[in-house]
Amino acid sequence: MSKLFPPRLHLAVTFVWLVVALYLIFMYAPQEATMGEVQRIFYVHVASAWTALIAYFLIFLGSIAYLWKRREGADAFAYGAAEVGFIYCTCVIVTGPLWAKPVWGIWWTWDARLTLTFVLWLLFVAYLMLRSYVINPGRSAVLAAVVGIIGFVDVPIDYMAIRWWRTQHPSPVIAGGEGSGLDPRMWVALLVTWGAFLCLFAYLMRQYMGLAGLRREVNQLRRLRKTSQEA
Repeated sequence: MSKLFPPRLHLAVTFVWLVVALYLIFMYAPQEATMGEVQRIFYVHVASAWTALIAYFLIFLGSIAYLWKRREGADAFAYGAAEVGFIYCTCVIVTGPLWAKPVWGIWWTWDARLTLTFVLWLLFVAYLMLRSYVINPGRSAVLAAVVGIIGFVDVPIDYMAIRWWRTQHPSPVIAGGEGSGLDPRMWVALLVTWGAFLCLFAYLMRQYMGLAGLRREVNQLRRLRKTSQEA
C-alpha cells in the first residue's frame, strides 16, 4: 500500500480534501432558513460524530481480535483507533454546545443523545487511562480490551437514541427520521466533509500503526540484546 499510495500522497490528498470541504461548508451549502449561519457547525459536528462512532467500532474489533489471538498488532490497532477517535469525539463535545447555545439558548441539556455521546467520550478517556496508568503492559491491554468490547454497547444506543426517546436533538439525517431531509447541496457538503474526516482518520491511523510497528521492533531488539548479555 505504501508504494501505491505513499504517506506523503495520502497527506496531500487529505489536505486538498479538507480544503474542498471547507469551501463547500462556507461557500457552496445554502444558509439554513431557521438557524442561519450557525447551522454550518452541523457539517463538522455530524462528520466528527460519525467518525467517532466508527473509531469505537474499530476499537471493538481490535479488542476482540486481541483477546482471541493475543496479537500485538490487534492491540495496537485498537489503541490507535482510541487515540484518534478521542480527538473526533472531543470535537463532537466541543461543537455541540457551540451549536446548541444560539439555537436552544443553553450550552448543554441532558437529553438522551447528548448524554450518551458524553458517555462515549468518557469511554474513550477510560480506555486511554487504562493504557497509561496500569504498570503491567499486558494487563493494561487486556483490561482496555474489555472496556473496548463492553463499551461498544453505547454506540448503537447512541445512534438510535433519537428514534427511541423524545429528545431536543435534531432528527437524524440518515436512515429515516421525520423531517430528516436535507437540501441536496447540504448533502454534498456533509458527505464530502465526512469523507475528508475519514481520510484524515485513516492517515493518522496509518502513521500510528507505523510507529507501533517500529516500537515492537525496538522492543524485540532489546529483548534479544538482554538475552545475549545473559547468555
